[in-house]
Amino acid sequence: MILVNKYVLSSYDFNAGISLMLYQNFVSVILVSLLSVFGLITTEPLTWRLIKVWFPVNVIFVGMLVTSMFSLKYINVAMVTVLKNVTNVITAVGEMYLFSKHHDNKVWAALFLMIISAISGGITDLSFHAVGYTWQLINCFLTASYSLTLRRVMDTAKQVTRSGNLNEFSMVLLNNILSLPLGVILIFVFNEVDYLSRTPLLRIPTFWLVMTLSGFLGLAISFTSMWFLYQTGATTYSLVGSLNKIPLSIAGILLFHVPTSLENSASILFGLVAGVFFAQAKMREKSQS
Repeated sequence: MILVNKYVLSSYDFNAGISLMLYQNFVSVILVSLLSVFGLITTEPLTWRLIKVWFPVNVIFVGMLVTSMFSLKYINVAMVTVLKNVTNVITAVGEMYLFSKHHDNKVWAALFLMIISAISGGITDLSFHAVGYTWQLINCFLTASYSLTLRRVMDTAKQVTRSGNLNEFSMVLLNNILSLPLGVILIFVFNEVDYLSRTPLLRIPTFWLVMTLSGFLGLAISFTSMWFLYQTGATTYSLVGSLNKIPLSIAGILLFHVPTSLENSASILFGLVAGVFFAQAKMREKSQS
């Protein structure tokens, strides 16, 4: 998904990240609705009470997606994966202050290594872009906020549904439907309408094919993530996610011909190893508790 988004935003030089996000979410809504109509999945009916409960976390969700698009426009994939580690630091601090959750020394050591790798990676980044880094840091705060508030909102949302439950498919549909009006507003706020009316990209069939593919990928991520979390657990999911960043970073550098140095490559590798170390420390922490 990250590679496809990077391809659309950079290789096609598409300067409408919000519109890309909106189209992807629209594709997800259509697909989930079709699966529900044909009885392949079950979803909760949308009510005003449910929408009012879910709307605040959806605003964070949209902000998270939009800032991710903006940062990918300017930063190479490898550095995005390393900078995303900052999210773990913010989340850990948030858990400590909001939920009085304490972490052991190995977790804090891994988080410290992540901060060092992010700073050293930025310093040695040959394609450093201040705007891109700013958007990515904002994305880290929003992603951490989303993970910290989602659990509480999910519990509250279940109480206002007709069945008293809210399955994963309903949450995917709810998130994506509510993101559509917000996305339309943001398109006008950031004046993407003018760009969309002028760009020749919208007249290229292959461009629409790639954009639609990204929508399918977004939905596939949601479904496979839910299945994987159900079969294993959050800590195993986190560890595999950390390991996934290693081939992703290598692919990002090779596919987009990113100029790099030995120092920057070492910083990226250091950050990826720190991510794996963090996931292992969290698994050990959970097993001990």
